[in-house]
Amino acid sequence: MLDLRQLRYFVAVAEAEHVGRAAEELHISQSPLSRQIAQLEKNLGLTLFERSQQRIRLTADGRVFLNEARALLRHADRLENLGRRLGRGEEGGLCIGYVGDAMHTGVLPAALRTLQEERPGIHVALYSLSPQEQFVGLRQRSLDIALVQRPPAQDDPDLLAVPLLEDPLLLALPAGHPLAGRTDITASDLDGMPWVAVGTSLEPAARDAFVAACVASGFTPDIRLDAPDPLTALGLVASGLGFALVQKSMLRGTTEGVEVRELPWHEASVHLWAVWHHTDLRPVVASFRATVLTHRATPPPARES
Repeated sequence: MLDLRQLRYFVAVAEAEHVGRAAEELHISQSPLSRQIAQLEKNLGLTLFERSQQRIRLTADGRVFLNEARALLRHADRLENLGRRLGRGEEGGLCIGYVGDAMHTGVLPAALRTLQEERPGIHVALYSLSPQEQFVGLRQRSLDIALVQRPPAQDDPDLLAVPLLEDPLLLALPAGHPLAGRTDITASDLDGMPWVAVGTSLEPAARDAFVAACVASGFTPDIRLDAPDPLTALGLVASGLGFALVQKSMLRGTTEGVEVRELPWHEASVHLWAVWHHTDLRPVVASFRATVLTHRATPPPARES
């Protein structure tokens, strides 16, 4: 059986790439830490690190194991959090997974504000996770609800989903760019221009989807920078570093140094879905789900039940 303490030690060493520095972070001495890592490798029958006098590096198998170890430790932390709240009699509280767009668009903050007004004593734990990590959390019951850009498969036996938001993407371009003086911008105008891709480094498939959508509309973006979120992208655009497609909800006010244009010929949107497990829906979860759904901007599909 895996020892969670050894897994935490392994992750610390893997991230520091140095046993001494990891030992300092963990507030233990170096020798016991080395022994625990060696014991973990022995128990697994797996070499996790390549060792040299200068540094310690993960093997290919070690990198795969690291991703799974991090996921397991996150789940263990959520489970411990849940157990403590249950022990305090807090209705179990709420564990909510989300992607950045749930925050940027205001859907999650608005729902949390309503929840706080209706149930001021409820404890909420928020976890910024990838969609796949959220689906795993729902199935393992360490998450109560997930907010993601894409739903699970329609025939998923465990999870139900409903759309919350369809947020059109608009073109953001530097105010000093020659195209900023044009009302109508065509696909040929954008071909080969420098671009800031939003969030594509977090999901590799998203970059391919972004490029494919642009090509289908008649232009090929020259991606110079990757921004983790729309606000960062807008800052880069304002600095004259490229164009970006940013959801409409992020552009309520005017960002200095940025011009915004609609592209009627480029139909693209950011979608947000609420996902939950179909069984054992606790009253507090059902109540919060209903609160979240009041903020949706599109009607639910037939798959909701």
